[in-house]
Amino acid sequence: MTTLENRPNTALIVVDVQNGVVEGNHDRDAVVSRIESLVEKARQDRVPVIWIQDFDGPRTRGSDAWKIVPELSPIDGEPLVDKKYGDSFEDTTLESVLSDLGVGRLFVVGAQTDACIRSTLHGAYVRGYDTTLVSDAHTTEDQTAWGAPPPDQVIAHTNLYWASQTAPGRTAGVVEAKDADLAGRS
Repeated sequence: MTTLENRPNTALIVVDVQNGVVEGNHDRDAVVSRIESLVEKARQDRVPVIWIQDFDGPRTRGSDAWKIVPELSPIDGEPLVDKKYGDSFEDTTLESVLSDLGVGRLFVVGAQTDACIRSTLHGAYVRGYDTTLVSDAHTTEDQTAWGAPPPDQVIAHTNLYWASQTAPGRTAGVVEAKDADLAGRS
């Protein structure tokens, strides 16, 4: 139902699943495992997988902190998009990559829930994309020392509010990894 014309395809957006981002994050191994399964499913269904990599601060290009975690490996032909802002669309090539692929529907996974995931969800939605958050395939670090809720509550809250987003001509939603219909067109 996207507002983007002639964009019937779906893509899986993998945001910042990098060594220097997810190390020590809440439920890291299980989340990465679910993302790995979704990547495999997308490839089997011929759904594009788009890899987003943050290169700000200590994550300089080529550094260990910048590299995608070893459990996940982009393959030749899968777009890699570098970013330095929370919203994966902001000052990047993501919009042109998605346009070239005819994509109007996104499944979003990765890190950090309360930063780049939220920013990317909103960035996609306001640009007209149907945007689904995979509820058990995003994670964040513990920032309770700075007054934030515990990570599991941040994740639960993000899932809760994203499930009820509404706007004309597009959809938002939340789905568990095991139920994600990446190849579906509805």
